[in-house]
Amino acid sequence: MNHFCKGMVGMEIKDRIKELRLALGLTQVKFAERVAIVASFISEIEGGVREINERAIRLIISEYNVNENWLRHGQGSMFNEDMSAKVSEALGMFKSLDEHFQDGALKMLATLGCVDNKNVI
Repeated sequence: MNHFCKGMVGMEIKDRIKELRLALGLTQVKFAERVAIVASFISEIEGGVREINERAIRLIISEYNVNENWLRHGQGSMFNEDMSAKVSEALGMFKSLDEHFQDGALKMLATLGCVDNKNVI
């Protein structure tokens, strides 16, 4: 599925949260960590057990550069335009790698994320 297509209006916000998480290649735990939410809350949102609150929406929009109109209403691109091109390019490159190299690329990205989060870069 193209994660950057327009017109995902039939989906509910819980479905778009999951679609976003999968597009980013994150587990519920990793997705939740970056927005300071417990993983069980993300699981409950995706499962339709709980409604997402305004605080969580704002954190997700901010942390992942998500198009607010897409997240709330399913209109427009998943990411704000400046991010979409970069993510699309990165996903294309990642998908072209063999599975072994994908694992290595993910480990390298995780390492870069740790370095960046410590403001070493």
